[in-house]
Amino acid sequence: MLKSDYVKSAILLLILVISVFVFWFGLRAGLRTEYPLCGVASGSMEPTLRVGDLIVVQGLDPDEINAASDPEGDIIVFFRPKGWRDSNDLIVHRAIDKFSRENILYFKTKGDANPGPDSWEVPQDYLVGKVVSLRVPLVGFITFLMRTPAGILVILPMLALIIIDWLPLLKKRFES
Repeated sequence: MLKSDYVKSAILLLILVISVFVFWFGLRAGLRTEYPLCGVASGSMEPTLRVGDLIVVQGLDPDEINAASDPEGDIIVFFRPKGWRDSNDLIVHRAIDKFSRENILYFKTKGDANPGPDSWEVPQDYLVGKVVSLRVPLVGFITFLMRTPAGILVILPMLALIIIDWLPLLKKRFES
């Protein structure tokens, strides 16, 4: 039964799918955040981060965030505070100040390219994590595409074609 090309292809595809899930959930567990990979959507952090960069985010205790003026302050990822256009958006800005009000830690943030600090105060509950040093140029655009139905319809067939293309190479490698 294992000599059938269909069975071998199915096993390789299953291994690939399991590997992706293990990688994703391992990344989430290792970096302690639900959003370990994010795409930079605006130019507010240029030249440090550019539109379309894929960034790696590490979850941590809000007390560990270094809030200081550019370039010493940590770059953080947080949900847009309520009352703004879309509170489900993730924002990437530098923490320039932190303070406590009614036993809740707040962050004042600033995009490196923005002329002044943001007009909102970000409570610690909105914090996703801190950007770690890794960034991959242009790969973040894939995360934007995956948020739309049209993007999913484009990305999934592309991935299927890549997998179909690679399966014969993987089979040869495993057979050798």
